[in-house]
Amino acid sequence: MRIRLNRLAGTLAAAALFVLLLSGCGSEAEGSGVDKVKLKIADISTNITFRVALEKGFFEKHGVDAELVTFATPAEGVNSLFIKQVDVAFGADFPLLNAVSKGDYAIFASSGTATDLSASDWKLFVRPDVKSGADLKGRSLSFLRGTFLPYLWDVYLGEQGLKLDDVKLIGQGGLDEAYVALRKGEIDAVWVFGAINHEKFSAIEGVHELSDMSKTPVRLGTGLIATNELLQKEPEAVTGFLKALDEASSYAQANPDETADILYKTVKQPREATLKDLPKNPWSIGFTDKAYEGLKSQKKYMVDNGIIQQDFDLDSKLKLDLVRAAFPDRVIELKE
Repeated sequence: MRIRLNRLAGTLAAAALFVLLLSGCGSEAEGSGVDKVKLKIADISTNITFRVALEKGFFEKHGVDAELVTFATPAEGVNSLFIKQVDVAFGADFPLLNAVSKGDYAIFASSGTATDLSASDWKLFVRPDVKSGADLKGRSLSFLRGTFLPYLWDVYLGEQGLKLDDVKLIGQGGLDEAYVALRKGEIDAVWVFGAINHEKFSAIEGVHELSDMSKTPVRLGTGLIATNELLQKEPEAVTGFLKALDEASSYAQANPDETADILYKTVKQPREATLKDLPKNPWSIGFTDKAYEGLKSQKKYMVDNGIIQQDFDLDSKLKLDLVRAAFPDRVIELKE
């Protein structure tokens, strides 16, 4: 009897082991048999695409163990690459070009958001006595350090018959700092993006919206940047990262109410703000002629004005093989 019980226990143990093995095989199939690659991703609290990709499991689905590291501005996130605080960052043309001019980094995709609609999200708020662009002469104007805003000011002021020498540019670390400065009268004008910030700045007594970026020729190209080492070492993970972002953006646009809930749950952004921001910033991962021309014109401005001290070949800093593999119909061929 004891022998029979021992045999039964052995049989049950073997069956249990078999079930565990089958279970393990199933998990491997769901993950395509590939271990997820850890990526630290520079983020800002209002980046809808990153939050949805994380919360809805799109990163995990595409083989990425993602950690979002939040900064006040995308430019700060790009700068964090220098100290290896993150693996991947996103930002406008200005900080991306500044980064690739200084080290072994590459722009490997764009978000496809250089549109008139996206540009309209950047609104110019001014103090009560500023009635026109010409009234900004001799005034203190805010810009977020490390961003494209000095370029936008240069273009905007030029259209008003002014030069940068006619104003005083005040560098600030984020819109919270700019908000306090505008309220105290330490600055006279600031460019602001995002519905929650629009509401916040317009609530300052007497402050009003004077214009928006869509009324200028400036369009904000947004790209993704990483070290060449990462792109060479983890091509599958980076390709999966791009696919996850594109899938997340499509999901967010198709499910605005759920997306608003996600942003409220994760960063306490009011639902109404997300619903206002969402239609203006649909990401379509790729690399278009518009993205290329934006980088080229911005680089010329930065070189001509001594912001980039050592000129470089732009094409050598664009690594598009991975985004082309993911979305071949959305990526231009660079001319030899």
